[in-house]
Amino acid sequence: MNSFDPSIVKVRSAHFIGGRYREALPGLEVVRPSDGRYYAPLPIADAMMVDEAVESAWTAFRRSDWATRPPRERTRAMRRWADLIEADAATLAPLEAIGSTRPHKDVLGWDIPYVAEVLRFFAELADKHGGQVAATQRDRLGMQIAEPYGVVAAIAPWNFPLSMANWKVAPALAAGNAVVLKPSELTPFSILRYAELAVQAGIPAGIFNVVQGNGQITGDALCRHPRVGKVTFTGSTATGSSIMSTCAQVGPKPVTLELGGKSPQLVFADVPDLEKTARSVAMGITGNAGQVCVSGSRLIIERSILEPFVAYLQGYFRELRPGHTWSAETTLSPIISSQQAERIDGIVQRSRQAGAEVLAGGGMIEGLGGAYYQPTLLSVGDSQSPAVREEIFGPVLTVQTFEDEGQALHLAEHPTYGLAAGVHTADLNRALRLIRGLETGTVWVNRYGRSNDHVLPTGGFKRSGIGKDLGREAFEANLRFKSVLIDIAD
Repeated sequence: MNSFDPSIVKVRSAHFIGGRYREALPGLEVVRPSDGRYYAPLPIADAMMVDEAVESAWTAFRRSDWATRPPRERTRAMRRWADLIEADAATLAPLEAIGSTRPHKDVLGWDIPYVAEVLRFFAELADKHGGQVAATQRDRLGMQIAEPYGVVAAIAPWNFPLSMANWKVAPALAAGNAVVLKPSELTPFSILRYAELAVQAGIPAGIFNVVQGNGQITGDALCRHPRVGKVTFTGSTATGSSIMSTCAQVGPKPVTLELGGKSPQLVFADVPDLEKTARSVAMGITGNAGQVCVSGSRLIIERSILEPFVAYLQGYFRELRPGHTWSAETTLSPIISSQQAERIDGIVQRSRQAGAEVLAGGGMIEGLGGAYYQPTLLSVGDSQSPAVREEIFGPVLTVQTFEDEGQALHLAEHPTYGLAAGVHTADLNRALRLIRGLETGTVWVNRYGRSNDHVLPTGGFKRSGIGKDLGREAFEANLRFKSVLIDIAD
């Protein structure tokens, strides 16, 4: 049974600049991950088109009252936007599902409500901040004044197109900035409707713009533009490093980077419910087919509970049903592209050659048209295994065992990444020790994955990124602070 008919979903192949659609000649062909079929052309914004979008944003920032209007008015506009997004779910959800790896029921049940709530969260921060009065001499007044950057460039990934774009756009707009967003060229269309609804909500035309294209042309031009005051990006560590280098060369200008991860899930023998913990671990690697920056891709488990735990994991993996994103029965998403599926399989096969044992899965799923990969469990005895060291970005979970807490912490540390970690134990003292010992930006205890607690920031250590998304930290990262000193003596 299908949730919707993909053949009748109409997409708009365009940019969105100055509050209106801008048609352009196609430069790319976009395919549906679910069945590998071409379904729409996509224009590529060159440097001239990027310049037009940034200048539109800059003009709107200077001439509209978005940054200067009373903050509660900015709040009300963003809350109206959130309401419109929820009301438009029947249009937005098929647009999001057809071109991405997100099943339609998940978009309706999680993605769209989540986008609306994050918008409301940041909207409410608009009037909850200010400058600071500094302690100075009695005859002087010192203060810091918070101001927006002006134009923020946002570059969003393909794995959660609306949600991840919204992480970038919402705090920047709430802080009074204008934004130019480049969505992924693999999932470019739902964000156009999102931008259209912003204008309908009363956000001035030009304050939020969308340029389509790839990273090499469009993304690079956006980072290099002299009017862009800040860049925020989510994606691979390699691309993030390149963006940071570019921003240093042409600025320097500040960046927020949420990058790759290779996150461990540590499971101790004292967990009260082994089956429940196994399900949590499994969901942490199979959600969105493992195509999540914070996927818990490394199971590090106390040796005494290995066999029953693996049996629970294998049972959960068997329950999953791969399928098209428009199918109501789908519980395992497609891989975004055949190239990515081949990369996943390449790492699995190299790991097997290096000695890893396949306990579940280990290959492609055929017959559905698109690229699908079996939920895979790899027992590895060597931390140098490709499956342990490399970010796979697919439903592949490695298994390593430990005898004591010190060995568990040693196995959890990764030379490159430090994005997230999970700790499963009934011992609170142990959990607190591990929280302090893990070099990672987020630690979940007796759970794995984000909740709707938007006040908690997210971001990585090491090469997993710099800066934070979500939380007050993300809002304040879209402001710059001006120091003022006034003589008030007679």
